[in-house]
Amino acid sequence: MKEREKFKSRLGFILVSAGCAIGLGNVWKFPYICGENGGAVFLLIYLLFMAIIAWPILVCEFAVGRGSRKSIAQAFPLLESEKSNWHRVKWFGLFGNYLLMMFYTMVSGWMMYYAYNSALGNLSGLDAHEITEQFSTMLASPVKMMFWTVVVILIAFGICSLGVQNGVEKITKVMMICLMVLMVVLAFNSLTLDNALEGLKFYLVPDIERAAQKGWGNVIFAALTHAFFTLSVGMGSMCIFGSYLEKDHKLTNESLNVVILDTFIAITAGIIIIPACFAFGVQPDSGPSLLFITLPNVFNNMVGGRIWGTMFFIFMVFASISTVIAVFENIIAMTMEIWNIERKKAVLINIFGVIILSMPAVLGYNVLSGITPMGAGSTIMDLEDFIVSYNILPLGGLVFVLFCTRKNGWGFDNFVKEVDTGKGFNFPVWVKGYMSYVLPLIVIVVYIKGYYDMFSPKGTAELIKWMIIAFLFLTIVISFSLKATKKKK
Repeated sequence: MKEREKFKSRLGFILVSAGCAIGLGNVWKFPYICGENGGAVFLLIYLLFMAIIAWPILVCEFAVGRGSRKSIAQAFPLLESEKSNWHRVKWFGLFGNYLLMMFYTMVSGWMMYYAYNSALGNLSGLDAHEITEQFSTMLASPVKMMFWTVVVILIAFGICSLGVQNGVEKITKVMMICLMVLMVVLAFNSLTLDNALEGLKFYLVPDIERAAQKGWGNVIFAALTHAFFTLSVGMGSMCIFGSYLEKDHKLTNESLNVVILDTFIAITAGIIIIPACFAFGVQPDSGPSLLFITLPNVFNNMVGGRIWGTMFFIFMVFASISTVIAVFENIIAMTMEIWNIERKKAVLINIFGVIILSMPAVLGYNVLSGITPMGAGSTIMDLEDFIVSYNILPLGGLVFVLFCTRKNGWGFDNFVKEVDTGKGFNFPVWVKGYMSYVLPLIVIVVYIKGYYDMFSPKGTAELIKWMIIAFLFLTIVISFSLKATKKKK
């Protein structure tokens, strides 16, 4: 049997894993919600939740991957106890990864399109209305949307086809280093702008009054939710990188490095965006409008705005495509393990598969814009994003925690043994009770609250219908951990 590929260096593992974790949410969501929820008040609560929620789940994913030397396609069958159903999880994981790429490749294509247009100066000199029209025109063009989506897919799969060391690790390392350099330069430029200090105060100075006005419950839950989702745990993308990792260092150390880097990127993104918005009297907002409407307007008012805009969108390309590469690598590994095929064949099959699967999201903004699956004004992408963000990720995170703590899964002792292999500090075993009962409960609350927030504005009848669906999915996941246990001999 062919020897499993491994990362060449520890730095490569950290940067590739961080590249997977660092996504669009770090840029178009974190700065805004941090500022509006009390600045440093929110940040401190967020860091607490990163430590007690996101970090342990990340450790679980890494441990399952390294302990099995497999993707989630084979990790659960290999590590589970007899007469359990954990092996069925692989199909949910495979589905979730494909579903994420059905729209994330398109959004990455948006970044590449805007980097291209910024470099050519096509956004320079446009007023606010014309900037908005640029974005609308892009969405209305199926050919343009298809082209840039396919470009992203071909580039990312091309990198993955080179293998773990020569492709995924080598190229992602370069992208992540360039990303961090670009961020530092952009942050420094933002801080030199007039009135930037006011933006920095809004973003990072503790404002208890603002947090109180927002509602402490809302602030706490916003921090909890973002901490949970920021590391992209739950779909097995971190699991696959754990499977390529040597056992030289303990996973508490390795996972903490990824958490720190992800947090650094999120905070720095805010230093780039918020002061710049304040400098030019633009209200910072959240979501795609921030990247494609608000910030291009800001750059147009800057001296050298074409250069700064191009650098920003190149940074966004690196941030988004590093995630695409990571998920594609997971898809390729699962395909190879489930159907026992070589990497090149797995890449070729998935290129065509992902291109076809990404078309509904692309056409959902133009040809299929009449399809509104989540209600008036929604798109096909909204449905896909809902399934991934509100279902696959939280339920997947719950699966990893339960699997690593339940006796009919891997079991807490086996989990800790794997985590503590190598140099570094040990995993705190005294958290066994917390990880077995409290952490799963927190994840369930995040999951149920997500459904409630999504559907409560639609009326009681609609809310009840969707809450029934939510509890049905939750019951299926929990049932995995309740089967009779028969330990392996």
